[in-house]
Amino acid sequence: AAGGFYFWRGYDRNARLQEQYRFTSFVNQISNRKMQILGAQNQAGGSSSILFEPARNLETFAKSTGDNNLAALAFIKRAEALRTELHYRTEGVSGQDLAAQVGRAKQSYRFAVEEAPDNPSLLASAKFGIGLCEEELGNFDAAKQIYAQIAADAAFQGTVSVVQAKLRLETMDDYKKNVVFRPKPRPKPKAMPIKPAEIKMGPVDTNRPSAAASPTVRIGPVDPNAPAVIKEPAVDADQESKEKPTKTEIRTTPAEPNDPTKTPDAGSAPQGPNSTPETPDPNASGT
Repeated sequence: AAGGFYFWRGYDRNARLQEQYRFTSFVNQISNRKMQILGAQNQAGGSSSILFEPARNLETFAKSTGDNNLAALAFIKRAEALRTELHYRTEGVSGQDLAAQVGRAKQSYRFAVEEAPDNPSLLASAKFGIGLCEEELGNFDAAKQIYAQIAADAAFQGTVSVVQAKLRLETMDDYKKNVVFRPKPRPKPKAMPIKPAEIKMGPVDTNRPSAAASPTVRIGPVDPNAPAVIKEPAVDADQESKEKPTKTEIRTTPAEPNDPTKTPDAGSAPQGPNSTPETPDPNASGT
């Protein structure tokens, strides 16, 4: 009996490890399929329908496992896979197809609620998923009511779903409007290569002094204590001579004889016919 008990205990432990391994592999399939879809979309191909396979595997696992917590988690992941497939579709989704597939996801969340009623984390996560389904169907009032219940329930405090529910309540109004993407920008035309302009060189004048032959002017450092020197502009001698009148060009106007304002000069007075010119004294010293 003791041997059978230990054998059964070891077998049960191995069975649980095998179930956990299978569950982890199914969840990893969803992540790998997402990357595969995104890579195929960049190559103008690919289909989101490859997510249906891990969704079916998770449903089968949830119904066959004896662990209620694993079953609830498998139902939650199946519902997420169904909702993700709708978001990853490249073609349009009809209203009928949307309602049918979101309805299956909502049912999977409800199965999770039934499987783990005593697990606050799984229970809150399943209810939050139901709120997302209502929101995707356009039932925003029902979604708000579910989020408010999650945020107000004291049993769910400390779980991730409470934070997510509060965030959805704050931002839900932003998602009510239809999102319209801008058209793809047109590719810019390729710029034509510009050929370098041809430069024609004329004949070189050999008699013209080169720039290297010109003297180099070097400016030394400025002495701040040196007095300022003001250079006057150079005056052209020829121009100055042209501007100033010469002695021969100076003419005097004869004074009027009857002009009282001018006194006649004694040396220039007219001499009479009987007057004799005054002979200068050669012995007189000149002044």
